[in-house]
Amino acid sequence: MKEYKGISIVNIREYLVHDKDTEIGEEALKEILSDFSCSLNHDVERFLKEQAIEFAKKNQSVTYLVISDEDVELLGYFTITIKPIMVKTDSFSNTVKRKISRVSEFDEASGTYNLSAYLIAQLGKNYSNKINEKLTGKQLLELAIAQVQELQYMVGGMVVFLEAEDREKLIRFYRDENGFRQFNIRKAKDDGDDSHTLVQMLKVL
Repeated sequence: MKEYKGISIVNIREYLVHDKDTEIGEEALKEILSDFSCSLNHDVERFLKEQAIEFAKKNQSVTYLVISDEDVELLGYFTITIKPIMVKTDSFSNTVKRKISRVSEFDEASGTYNLSAYLIAQLGKNYSNKINEKLTGKQLLELAIAQVQELQYMVGGMVVFLEAEDREKLIRFYRDENGFRQFNIRKAKDDGDDSHTLVQMLKVL
């Protein structure tokens, strides 16, 4: 698994096993999460503080905390789950098409490959007290992908995907710097019932 010196990756489930003789537990976890702030994306902050624990309990997804070894600061987090996707591979190379075909079913009517893939559902840095300067977005994404690769080693699969806001700088980050390719777009609604576009991008591991 990808490692950075001075950084630990902690599955939040490790805190949800109650042990009266240790300092772990759900309340201790909530205290850690309370220090997280992400003014750039309030959904990222809200998910961590209000939904991550319940999603882990219900096996809907698992959240991993990125912790500084030196001062035990919460630098960021990522959330992983498995979701079904439909992929049109017209713009993909033949090599990528062959790899996707190994783990999917082809629907001739729609011209799509149907498969289950690892979803990086959340990805966020902690902007509280300039903590964000201790971890780059690229490092955080690499840690998330490394965790997926560890899961891949144990259970198989080869496709990871994410959904990015339709902003050119963000799309370039995933596409040009990290090798993700767009395969679809999705309309989503926020809490105010306003719709916005999410660009679905995948990478074959």
